[in-house]
Amino acid sequence: QVQLVESGGGLVQPGGSLRLSCAASGSALSTYHMAWYRQAPGKQRELVATIFNYGGTDYAASVKGRFTISRDNAKNTVYLQMNNLKPEDTAVYYCNRNGPWNSWGQGTQVTVSS
Repeated sequence: QVQLVESGGGLVQPGGSLRLSCAASGSALSTYHMAWYRQAPGKQRELVATIFNYGGTDYAASVKGRFTISRDNAKNTVYLQMNNLKPEDTAVYYCNRNGPWNSWGQGTQVTVSS
């Protein structure tokens, strides 16, 4: 069973940047379409970005042009580079397959505030 560990979150001012990492064990991520999701307080979890197993990417309209998803198959890790962060990006961020597995990691908190 795949295990996912997210890291890299923190407190950042509006306009700042963060890079999230998702390290996996138990399965090779390279065969899957992997994604980042986020859940803000009182809201449902939403899909933020996808990287397909062939390398293509897709983004939610709210983050397009600001976020970049990437993967390092040798390290079995998926990344999310977040630039020009806004207060509305505040959420717990999770990685999972696009069409998620039942098992989720603990997530990493991103707080954008001045």
